[in-house]
Amino acid sequence: MRSIVALARALHTVPPASNDHLAAVRVALSVAVPALVLLAVGRPDLIIYAVFGALTGMYGRAESHQLRLKHQAQAAAVLVTGVSVGTFLSVAQIHSWGLVAIEALLAGVGSLFADKVRLKPNGPFFGIFALGACASVPAQIPLLAAVLICAASAAFSMVVGFAGWLRYRVWERGAVRDIPASSAELRRGAVLHAVRYVLAVGAGGACGVLTGSGHPHWAMAAAAVPLAGADMPSRLLRGIHRIAGTFLGLVIVAVVLYPGPLSPLQYFPGQTDLILVLLVIGFQFPTELFMARHYGWAMVFFTPVILLMTQLAAPADPGVLVVERGVETFVGAVVGIAVAVLVQKRPPTLRARIASPRRGADQT
Repeated sequence: MRSIVALARALHTVPPASNDHLAAVRVALSVAVPALVLLAVGRPDLIIYAVFGALTGMYGRAESHQLRLKHQAQAAAVLVTGVSVGTFLSVAQIHSWGLVAIEALLAGVGSLFADKVRLKPNGPFFGIFALGACASVPAQIPLLAAVLICAASAAFSMVVGFAGWLRYRVWERGAVRDIPASSAELRRGAVLHAVRYVLAVGAGGACGVLTGSGHPHWAMAAAAVPLAGADMPSRLLRGIHRIAGTFLGLVIVAVVLYPGPLSPLQYFPGQTDLILVLLVIGFQFPTELFMARHYGWAMVFFTPVILLMTQLAAPADPGVLVVERGVETFVGAVVGIAVAVLVQKRPPTLRARIASPRRGADQT
């Protein structure tokens, strides 16, 4: 009972800020510059590749500049890989079951890499999301061009993240990120976690395909969300946050895309692309502002970022977009929670419990 009360309280409790506005400004700037450049050259449909590259700026927010640079380089590798594979699948027109199989497999590989280098935010989520999103939109440019846009955007994010070093110019020779030394137990835990990702992403994608959705990658991404939690309560909480935050974010998307007096598109005829790009940039700031403090609130703003840039890349009926996003998110998050509950580390056997004290006694 006490755990249920604590969980309910955590759903609406927002921890105090810790210089979150600085990280939010860095990420918003990282998104804004490449997005505005693509808008200026008349290619707002390519902003999806730039935004995923710019998410590199979300990593290493609390580290020193030189360690942040290394952390973001590792994150950029995940994001650029996701965009590269996703765009390749789009060019090759590999959809549905092929997409599910490939994304599930790479979710497991990405989990192993993320655990090895200790990515923060945890896990391969943004790489998975980039893969599915880029695979779901028609490729309007060659594969190499899309990858270069993503890589250039990621590089710009790293420059923004490192720029503050010019103020202090302190470089600690031999500084390394705080990563636990590898051990057999950590490796077993990493493999088990990778299995969770493969099962959750695969099952979520299968549900998306079987429901006839045109966006099964949304279910796959949602299924990966709970697994980023450090323990069972946090995994359950993240899954609930994902659902609630996405539904509130869909209200914002509906207001923007549906014709009506509340939509800003009605007041600027002929400027749809400009307004959508500005909204993508604007919503990225509160996304990062809440990402480390309250995942649900972050999703309220991240949902419009994703759907509006998807709309720029491949315009679709707003009603279908909103409904499918809601259904796939709910299904995927439930699948992710189920996998987190069912696939857990087995307790030690009786033999191991008996042998453990004996080993400790021998060592003394």
